[in-house]
Amino acid sequence: MKKVIGTGVMGCAAIADRSFIPAIKAMPEHFRLVAVASRDPRKAGDFAERHGCEGHAGYEKLLARDDIDALYIPLPTGLHKEWVIRALEAGKHVYAEKAFAINHRDASMMVDVATRKGLALMEGYMFQYHAQQGFVKQLLADGAIGELRHFEAAFGFPLLPPGNFRYDMEIGGGVLTDAAGYPVRAAFFWLGDNLQLSGASLFRDQSSGTEMFGSAYLSGPGGVGASIAFGFGSFYQCRVTFWGSSGKLSMMRAFTPRPDDQPLLILETPAGTTSLNAPADNHFVGALKAFHDAISGTGRERLYTDILQQSKTIEMIRKISG
Repeated sequence: MKKVIGTGVMGCAAIADRSFIPAIKAMPEHFRLVAVASRDPRKAGDFAERHGCEGHAGYEKLLARDDIDALYIPLPTGLHKEWVIRALEAGKHVYAEKAFAINHRDASMMVDVATRKGLALMEGYMFQYHAQQGFVKQLLADGAIGELRHFEAAFGFPLLPPGNFRYDMEIGGGVLTDAAGYPVRAAFFWLGDNLQLSGASLFRDQSSGTEMFGSAYLSGPGGVGASIAFGFGSFYQCRVTFWGSSGKLSMMRAFTPRPDDQPLLILETPAGTTSLNAPADNHFVGALKAFHDAISGTGRERLYTDILQQSKTIEMIRKISG
């Protein structure tokens, strides 16, 4: 494997502009930005000029380049199946934004192609790679809240402007393929693979059919379960809470801390309430390091498992909630 991975960006999304490309540039020993592509020639040119790389009108041009080893795909979820499979068949490793797939069947197809081709495939839940996670793990291991009794996670935000792609079910929008993915992934990240979905509720807007908000409960071994909630058009929440036998610990910015943030933690015990700050970190850089490891073959199966686990759980929430 080449140490420095030539990388292309398929789609000029805001997250690529604001976060992912700067993370690539912060890791010259791991990645080199080669080219970006858009269906809009002007957008591709502007994006490329801003980031100092080549620009292409048309995604397929990235697939033909021998100097591109991996692709970042921040396209709407409904376009992932086509372009992820085409990228894998062209021999490119793929990091795709969440949600990875519209349904579990499509996710399985993409993982099967990656397995057959021996390529890395990753879904972009970057919060898992923030230093905050290790900070909290140490607090829990040190007995800050005693034995864990229950886990809660919530992610949601106020209404976005009309016409936002997140509300378009035809291209893979809706709260389940957006906000819900964060607490679902957090539950498996913290409690392990043996969670089973026990119940769920989901509200759909009657006029548009868009999935807007909901909640679910996952049962875990040893009686420890996970309550999760997610919502569009909701008071902002970005929280994970651990309730223990002798205390409670809340991560107040669990999923979206900026690189210069020191995420706030609230520890409640019989002795009182304490505010703590986790270290500042860029979780996009952390996620890219994990992707680089997977390209080299380390941790690749874990990423496959996460994709399948995530897509199956989201699909089951939709099914159970009717």
